[in-house]
Amino acid sequence: MRLPHLAVRNRYFFLVDLLLILASAFLSFGLRLELGPTFLAYLPVALLFAGQAILLKPLVFWAMGLYRRYWAYASVKDMLLIFNTVTLSSVILGAWIYINLWLGWQSVPRSIPFIDWLVTLFLVGGVRLSLRLVTELEQGRRRMPGSALARRVLVVGAGEAGSLVVREMQRNPDLHLMPVGFLDDDPAKIHQRIHGVAVLGPLQELASISVEEHADEVVIAMPSASGEVFRRVTDACRLAKVPFRTMPGIYELTGGRFSASRLRSVEVGDLLRREPAGTADQAVGQALGGRRVLVTGAGGSIGLELCRQVAHWGPSDLILLGHGENSVFEGLLDLGEAFPSLPLHPIIADIRDLARIRAIFQEHRPQVIFHAAAHKHVPLMEANPEDALSNNVLGTRNLAEAALEAEVERLVLISSDKAIRPTSIMGATKRLAEMIVRDAARRSGRPYVSVRFGNVLGSRGSVVPIFRRQINRGGPITITHPDMKRYFMTIPEAVHLVLQAASLGEGGEVFILKMGEPVRIVSLAEDLIRLSGLEPGKDVQIVFTGIRPGEKLGEQLWEDDTILEPTSHPDILRLEDNHTLSGVEMQDRLRELADLVQRGQTGEMIELLNQTVGGTLGQLPPPEWTSL
Repeated sequence: MRLPHLAVRNRYFFLVDLLLILASAFLSFGLRLELGPTFLAYLPVALLFAGQAILLKPLVFWAMGLYRRYWAYASVKDMLLIFNTVTLSSVILGAWIYINLWLGWQSVPRSIPFIDWLVTLFLVGGVRLSLRLVTELEQGRRRMPGSALARRVLVVGAGEAGSLVVREMQRNPDLHLMPVGFLDDDPAKIHQRIHGVAVLGPLQELASISVEEHADEVVIAMPSASGEVFRRVTDACRLAKVPFRTMPGIYELTGGRFSASRLRSVEVGDLLRREPAGTADQAVGQALGGRRVLVTGAGGSIGLELCRQVAHWGPSDLILLGHGENSVFEGLLDLGEAFPSLPLHPIIADIRDLARIRAIFQEHRPQVIFHAAAHKHVPLMEANPEDALSNNVLGTRNLAEAALEAEVERLVLISSDKAIRPTSIMGATKRLAEMIVRDAARRSGRPYVSVRFGNVLGSRGSVVPIFRRQINRGGPITITHPDMKRYFMTIPEAVHLVLQAASLGEGGEVFILKMGEPVRIVSLAEDLIRLSGLEPGKDVQIVFTGIRPGEKLGEQLWEDDTILEPTSHPDILRLEDNHTLSGVEMQDRLRELADLVQRGQTGEMIELLNQTVGGTLGQLPPPEWTSL
């Protein structure tokens, strides 16, 4: 049951402050003059001073926001606010008193305003700090280990994030989580206390300390830690047989505040994290802040994350364009809750419909476009080449043409590593889409760019959800080849770098995201099995099914003879791509491809696509779906 003092409202503080201001005025005179004949002689002056104080100080308190705080959870910043507010009110009152003294209108002792400042600060701050202390004591009583519901939590990471996690647990006893200690590799922090919780030792002692402290759970509070550190911690937790959770990564926290409800299970993406590199946030803010931003494919994994992170930069409007109504609707609900004041415009449309796209652009006049709408599944597109080309290529052409007509300031195409020496229909269409955007940039002189990266973990239809489904069935996990490798990046990290690259564009560039070392798909599957609490080869088997049509054993982000240039961001490179067509040639080629798609002449379409992008596509048989 909540104690009455925790429900104290600021209107009661206002009434209390009136009494404290009066008390401070008379105490100031009493301290300065002592009680006696002199004090009584100055009593009329004291009454006048108290009247001036009670008129002025509450107004300053209100203007500075002193009555818009929940003092049961006062922080250091709130205490600083009290200091600044009381000081400002005393300076104004003192200035008025000294002017009156100079004019001969009053005879207040010159030290009274200073003494009054000290007393007011003590009284006003003391009342609020007392409420905070009582709240702490009450929460501490409710957090006593005697509670059968409280789980003993060991927090890994004694930095700002760890402090935040512990503070959240202490402020919300209904979570039934009791922090019993920190672990951190920083020697300077060991044996220190943070919010009353001790830093017990380094990460390597996790197993022994978890036993000593009878830990029921480990919370990993290192949002910027690398995958290597995460792997060390999770392996230690598994050996100690202690459940573990983590707070969201640094890119997942963008635009949102942490709360204990956001603690989640460790995912395979955490094991592949890289330490965050430098950012160009000022440039991103200038590119997106106050702009009308349109995202195509807004209901997809990449598109929705783009919407989330774009919303963080304060666009004037955010336009969600997608073909699937359910995914756009769900994204709209998500964004509406997170950014209630942001104007959102959901639009259901197909980018292959040029007339519809033009009408949308005329109505909403987007200034920045992120083009994430695409067919991306390699085997499906091998079986449906006409649809791959009409959506990925002709849809991009429609978007570029409408953007040129509407004088869109900035356009960013989401491309793929499969655009390098394409062996698949999907890869070839993404390469041609890059060429279309580059041609539009040359024609307009505007920063229309492409951003190319590899696989993102957890996106729809990607390998991770497929593996999870197979694990839930008890296996086996199917992998096409034991030597299959891919580049991987988490969705929030990929989108973060896309926004960074977008702010660097000057016109026609293809930006490459550095994705670290490629990961063996077998290793990824083994990690997923272990994170599910099982053992690879024992609880869940791995079966190899053979490479599918259009697949490669490994992927490249650029050709070997490509010229790459660094950018101001250490994880983004600029590609010097000379393989392109002039404006007239490009338009002629696109018209010819559109005609072949319309007539259903698949062989001729693939041959022309090969000639255009330098690919190695052939007449491929339909894929075997058993290896999905």
